[in-house]
Amino acid sequence: MIHFVGAGSGAPDLITVRGQKYLEQADVIIYAGSLVNPRLLEYAKQGCEIYNSAKMTLEEVLDVMYEAEENGKMTVRLHTGDPCLYGAIREQMDALDERNISYDYCPGVSSFCGAASALNLEYTLPDVSQSVIITRMAGRTPVPEKEEIASLAAHQATMVVFLSTGMLEKLSERLIAGGYKEDTPAAIVYKATWEDEKAFTCTVGTLAETARKNNVTKTALMIIGDVVSHSHYNRSELYNPSFATEFREAVQTREE
Repeated sequence: MIHFVGAGSGAPDLITVRGQKYLEQADVIIYAGSLVNPRLLEYAKQGCEIYNSAKMTLEEVLDVMYEAEENGKMTVRLHTGDPCLYGAIREQMDALDERNISYDYCPGVSSFCGAASALNLEYTLPDVSQSVIITRMAGRTPVPEKEEIASLAAHQATMVVFLSTGMLEKLSERLIAGGYKEDTPAAIVYKATWEDEKAFTCTVGTLAETARKNNVTKTALMIIGDVVSHSHYNRSELYNPSFATEFREAVQTREE
């Protein structure tokens, strides 16, 4: 059996209970190099075979899985955050399907959730934004033309931008081209929930300058939108006394 496990956003105690259990039981662990906190490997039992996939090709990763299966061993494929985001898990699963090898998927805490926690941020503030766009700049890995940053920016929703720390001047340019103003609130979160986490608030126009001043060159997320400043929003109707739900009747308040 092969378990794809989300390692969480960085802090070793943010792995799920299920994920920790799989790590403790694994005969083989293939982990995603510098993106996964190495302290998680302390859960591995004695004699567990550990591989760093940062130094491996897809074919080499699959060969380790195939050999483990042939020898009746349980494998954990440990990905950063939640592997459904930029985890390249589908190609591994398809290869396993071709050989009728069983696997499952244990979710984890994504780094975009960890980044929000670093700023005590809510991405979906009433009357500010009720949508979160998770995306990346096109680099060595392209993105579909319909998902170009300026096109997505036109929605004025909260945006979380992965894998783009080295392209911040271009990111600002495309965000502004899409309709964000230069003074739109923004943030850079470096290594969310790791021990050396850093978080900086800025604006769309000062993303690159903020990164340079603070020596942030990689392993960061950018958050774009008015939710970063949370300077104006309406309270949630869910907890409004005058708002009825299936669990609570509305309370009529007397106007002063």
